[in-house]
Amino acid sequence: MLMTILDGSIVTVAMPAIQSDLGFTPVGLSWVVNAYLIAFGSLLLLAGRLGDLIGRKRMFLAGTGVFTAASLLAGVATSPGLLIAARFLQGVGSAMASAVSLGILVTLFTAPRERAKAIAVFSFTGAAGASLGQVLGGVLTDALTWNWIFFINLPIGIAALLVALPALPGDRGLGLKAGADVAGALLVTSGLMIGIYAAVKIEEYGASSAHTLGLGGLALALLAGFVVRQATAKNPLMPLRILRSRSVSGANLVQMLMVAALFSFQILVALYLQKVLGYGAARTGLAMLPAAAVIGAVSLGVSARLNARFGERNVLLTGLVLLVGVLGLLTRVPVHASYVTDLLPVMLLAAGFGLALPALTSLGMSGAKEEDAGLASGLFNTTQQIGMALGVAVLSTLAASRTESLTAAGRPAAEALTGGYHLAFAVGTGLLLAALTVAFTVLRRPDQAPETRTRPDQAPNTRAHDDQARQSAPAERQNQLTTL
Repeated sequence: MLMTILDGSIVTVAMPAIQSDLGFTPVGLSWVVNAYLIAFGSLLLLAGRLGDLIGRKRMFLAGTGVFTAASLLAGVATSPGLLIAARFLQGVGSAMASAVSLGILVTLFTAPRERAKAIAVFSFTGAAGASLGQVLGGVLTDALTWNWIFFINLPIGIAALLVALPALPGDRGLGLKAGADVAGALLVTSGLMIGIYAAVKIEEYGASSAHTLGLGGLALALLAGFVVRQATAKNPLMPLRILRSRSVSGANLVQMLMVAALFSFQILVALYLQKVLGYGAARTGLAMLPAAAVIGAVSLGVSARLNARFGERNVLLTGLVLLVGVLGLLTRVPVHASYVTDLLPVMLLAAGFGLALPALTSLGMSGAKEEDAGLASGLFNTTQQIGMALGVAVLSTLAASRTESLTAAGRPAAEALTGGYHLAFAVGTGLLLAALTVAFTVLRRPDQAPETRTRPDQAPNTRAHDDQARQSAPAERQNQLTTL
């Protein structure tokens, strides 16, 4: 999972070298990212449900194999068309493996404390993987060549396959007859693919263009048809019961808003460092390393304990408040910034992502039954990719438009770029405030949240209670004492 998530961002700092070596046009270069995003985002929901039907282990192994082979093809690419095709195949493999990963975790780890730890590790790969991708992308491109950002996936992919074969238990799945909805599959895949394509091309065509509005309307019509189909089909691809849970639907909406906002941190901060402050690729990656470090430390070190102690909802709200601080500070970053005083505090506040994502992941999977675990996993990852595509489309377009207007007004290039980034950071802050509002109003406190459990000083002091406690198994009693 770390490998597939890294691949979504590792190319960003290597794109100038790729353009120079393969002769990409400026418009064509964007497809090195877009081809991956479109395939990845549009196939996650379908792959997740297919994992439930044919077996999640089979889907994970097949996806990892496709991704690894496509990485080799990308590394040896000698033309723009071949690299774009390889990136599309990488997106297909990533969707197949990623869609079922959360489903595998929640079915393997059923005890609340163990599941919290597993989700914390999973969330770390998502939160820190993107930042680490920029570090590795810069270092590999400067030290070797851009080809190695893809070649590095080969030993990792092979090792993952060799470990997964004996480590993951086999599952037969429900069988294709339990949800072989071909019409639904075509509707949702085509709708997501067209919608994501329309979103990533907004910067080129404009938000109000016939191209954007036409494709956006078609995508919405296809997705609406998919929902109608799922409500009426005998064996739906996505049973709509999964959306009845406030935790599932609310967590997916919060995630979409949060990821869209944080695109401005992940990508626009890197552009600011390079285009305004003049950092190189490797220095840009190292400058963002503190963010990856604090996200990893919080995700792996304390998030599981905080979720168990205070409940996922409260931890999520705290993380979102910290992230509002991240983008709020960036709206005031100057043209001639000092890294220590202007940027390092921003990187450290990114710890909020290490709090928010594990809590959000737990909430997003909490309402799914075991037979729907792959579907819930695919849905959660799909909203993440939709949020990313919207963030790319909206925030980059706003930044570019603001920069153009400031340049036309006679502002220096660095000042115009910074003004454009300020606007994107301000809109991102608004998206995070919207996510905070949804989390506060929609996500209800779980019935068995830690704060509602009986404290030791409130335990009933009755003879029956004592007898029952003495009859408990030692392991169970220890678990209860640990939780209290």
